[in-house]
Parts: sequence; C-alpha cells; structure tokens
Amino acid sequence: MVGRLADEVVLSEEERAFLEAQVRRHKAARSLSDRCRMILLCAEGLQSKEAGARLGVHEHTVGKWRRRFVKERIEGLTDEYRPGRPRTVSDDQVAAVIERTLNSAPKDATHWSIRSMAAATGLSHTTIRRIWAAFGLQPHRSETFKLSTDPLFVDKVQDIVGLYMSPPNRAIVLCVDEKSQIQALDREQPVLPMASGVAERRTHTYIRHGTTSLFAALDIATGAVIGKCYKRHRATGFLDFLKKIDVAMPDGPEVHLVMDNYATHKTPRVKAWLARRPHWHVHFTPTSASWINQVERWFAELTRKQLQRGVHRSTAELEADIAAFIEAHNEKPKPYRWVKSADEILASVKRFCQRTQRNTCAEL
Repeated sequence: MVGRLADEVVLSEEERAFLEAQVRRHKAARSLSDRCRMILLCAEGLQSKEAGARLGVHEHTVGKWRRRFVKERIEGLTDEYRPGRPRTVSDDQVAAVIERTLNSAPKDATHWSIRSMAAATGLSHTTIRRIWAAFGLQPHRSETFKLSTDPLFVDKVQDIVGLYMSPPNRAIVLCVDEKSQIQALDREQPVLPMASGVAERRTHTYIRHGTTSLFAALDIATGAVIGKCYKRHRATGFLDFLKKIDVAMPDGPEVHLVMDNYATHKTPRVKAWLARRPHWHVHFTPTSASWINQVERWFAELTRKQLQRGVHRSTAELEADIAAFIEAHNEKPKPYRWVKSADEILASVKRFCQRTQRNTCAEL
C-alpha cells in the first residue's frame, strides 16, 4: 500500500528570504515563525512526519500548512477569518448611548457614570465601557479654560514668543512674576515617614503660621533664577526687587522684562524708575494668559518639589527653604525649551474658539 504523496514545496528566492526573516525576527508572532520553520523544513525535502518530529508538533499540523502554502503561497500562512460571536448591540443602541452621554445628565448627578448609564439604557456596564472607550468619551473628567479678552492679544503673543524663540543679540531676557500668599503650614501631628510598603502619611488638617510673597526673575537663556521674599505684596517690594535685578545685571546688554499687567508693575514710581533706564524694555503678557510667562513653569517646579509637602513652623523657615531651593537650582540651571511658534499658538486658539462657538450654537 502506498500512501498519498505529500505536496512538494519549492521556494523562490523572495519566499525563502521572507520565511528566514520571520524566523529570525524577535518580535514576530510565535505562530507565524513556527509555520515558516515548517515550510523551510518541507522545502529541504523532509516529510511531514519528520518535520513535525523536529519541531515537536503533529504531522497533520505540518501537512495542513504545507498544503495551504502550496495553494496560496505566503498568504496561506496567515489565520483565516473567524466570524466569532454575532453582535448583540446594534448600531442604533450605540448611537443612543453616545447621544445620551453627550446631551443629557442623570437626575441625581452632573454627569453619567458607567453604572448609571447602564441602568438607564439596560445595557451591561462592560458594554458601556467599551462604547465610551471606542469613542473617547470620559464623562468623569473635567478641565478648566479661560480665553484672554485682551484686544492686543495677537500682538503681545507675537512679541513675547519672538523673544523666546529668537532673542535679540547681546540682550538678556528675564521672565518676572510674583508668587503671592505662600503659606507656612505645619501639620497638627507629626508626619509619619515612609516605610517599606507604606507611603508617607500626614494629617489633612494644618496650622497656619503666616504667609510670604516671592518675587522671581528667570533668565530664559541660562535658566538661572533671581528671587527674593517679601512680607507683603506691594509696589515698594516690586521696586526693591527690580533694583536687586539691576545690581545682578552686567553692564552693557539690553534687558527685556516679560511680566503681567498686575497693578504693582505699573505704579508711577515703577514707571519712573524704568524710564531712567532706557536699556530696559518691558513686554506685558496678555491678560488671563499667565501660561506665556516662563517663570510660571519654574513656580510649578518650586511648588511640586518644595512647598506642596513642606512643613514650616514660621515664615522664616519657609523663606529659608525657598532661598535654599533657588540656590540649589542655580548650581545647575537648565533653561526651558519653548517649542511652539506664535503662529501655531494663535492657530490653536482659533480652532478652540471655533469649536466652542459651534458647541454654543448647537446648544442654542
């Protein structure tokens, strides 16, 4: 008795190169690389039983992929389409969930949750989760925004971003601002230090020991910071801080100050002091646009690293820690990299305004 002859496998140069590459690839699917090994062994003249013995699989498996390769070539090594379980949720039901999520709210809450939407629609909570994930809906999240109403918004953005991305030659650009009302907070009970498997613990209640205000100037070229704390946030303190900056500046270069429109920055004494220094140039940020002042990024770093979890029993301790943070920062300063041009920023604001206007018109 003679059994059925196995299909002969003859490879072209391109097919052999593809199969060998899949075998060598570390990120190739295991199933595909195994099938490629089977075909390569069959191409060497081995029978299905012999190839299966080498690879540790049944001869019928080798015979199956041999026949599919001979018939369909490389495409035959991929899995066939499997219909799977029929859908139980229709397109109309999906559209109803999306419409309800976007345009309504439950009676007892400001936004939908997975469980409340499942109860309202009669679908399972896993189905609601899949629908929301597929369409990028996250009702539990909320963000804030505020658009500047400054009539010179475009001009100011172009001016300040131009300073950041192409500063004048032989000039110093300083971002100046104040972080007011920094509280010296002490916990009512001692902080419990971190231990293995246990996070640091502290009471949610605290004791106030006064406040201080920090004036800071960030050099955008070097990342170095000039800072000084004051008991009160007044124009006299700001003028004293400008004098501190003046002492620290070398003779000769032009000085460009980027600062906001706070009242303490525009008092007659401050204006007169700046007028006596024609090499100093002031660039005011648009109203409600503190994000354009780079020193705000440094304030965020100060808050995260020093203030947020700090324990201070007096304003003197607080000011000492702030001074130590500035000194440590200036030992290895690193400038922040501004990447967006003025045109990109204005285009982004324009798109946001158009999207907000469309949503408002749709609600009306």
